[in-house]
Amino acid sequence: MQIQDVFSAYKKDLQEVKKYLNKYITSDVKLIPEVSHHLIDSGGKRFRPLLLLITAGLCGYKGNNRFPMAAVMEFIHTATLLHDDVIDKAIMRRGKTSANNIWGNAASVLVGDFLYSKSFTLMTEIENIAILKLMSKVTNVMSEGEVFQLMKCGDVNLTEEEYLTIIEKKTAVLISAACASGAILGTASPEQINALANFGRNIGMAFQMTDDTLDYMAEEKNFGKSVGKDLGEGKMTLPLIYALKKCTAKERKIIKELISRKKYSQKALRDILSFIQKYNGIDYSLKCAKKFINDAKARLNLFPECVEINQLNAVAEYILSRNI
Repeated sequence: MQIQDVFSAYKKDLQEVKKYLNKYITSDVKLIPEVSHHLIDSGGKRFRPLLLLITAGLCGYKGNNRFPMAAVMEFIHTATLLHDDVIDKAIMRRGKTSANNIWGNAASVLVGDFLYSKSFTLMTEIENIAILKLMSKVTNVMSEGEVFQLMKCGDVNLTEEEYLTIIEKKTAVLISAACASGAILGTASPEQINALANFGRNIGMAFQMTDDTLDYMAEEKNFGKSVGKDLGEGKMTLPLIYALKKCTAKERKIIKELISRKKYSQKALRDILSFIQKYNGIDYSLKCAKKFINDAKARLNLFPECVEINQLNAVAEYILSRNI
């Protein structure tokens, strides 16, 4: 099964999710839907809503609450992107001019806040206290991740352990919550909820690792951002962290000096890319991502084989193969 097959199977459900997205973005303040739609309608794959729909189905839930809950996942994700682009001073997002570059930083931050608060309004209407508790914790952890990454921005001494902490808090916890929420809606057992939460965490870790690795190797037309964008924003990611750990003291000094300049010439960027390739930073990152995917798939052994398990496995495999 391919990822396209999975999206095709949930086409109608995702259209229902879109109706909720459109409904709850509505506001008398015209700027709110303008900024929100700019990002939400810009080609995101609805990855988190899809996972919630699959896990809800896996746990036997076909009720209507899965649609607003899937919309919550997309709203929270969109809010983090709006905030991220302000912090990173981003110019592009998903191949389009970023919202902060069109409407300014203040508008992006405030609309992000609106989407966060709207998410909790939706959850109170769903009236599931277990999901409310989960998402309250998750959004708090995500905020911690943002602050920790800000503290470590431009830190050439960032360790692999610190990097893993950042990507878990910033990315993996929300994907984990999407999977767990589907299971909670389906009144699954604690063991099943935990298994799907861990499945989501592991694919979330792999998702961010591959995303960070693609930053050094993908073409902009396929990936929606220029190669080396993370580096230009002061973000130390796994391919470079690993290469710095393996290189000579002299090489480390040269590369750290290049990184500390923050504004890179094409030659400097090529030198850094060559350095990463020399020490197999990309291969190492993809191997780490593969381990997380294998661990994720192992978590599904708790469930009998069925179409939803095949779909979750297809999503996991897609994470490793996208645009590489």
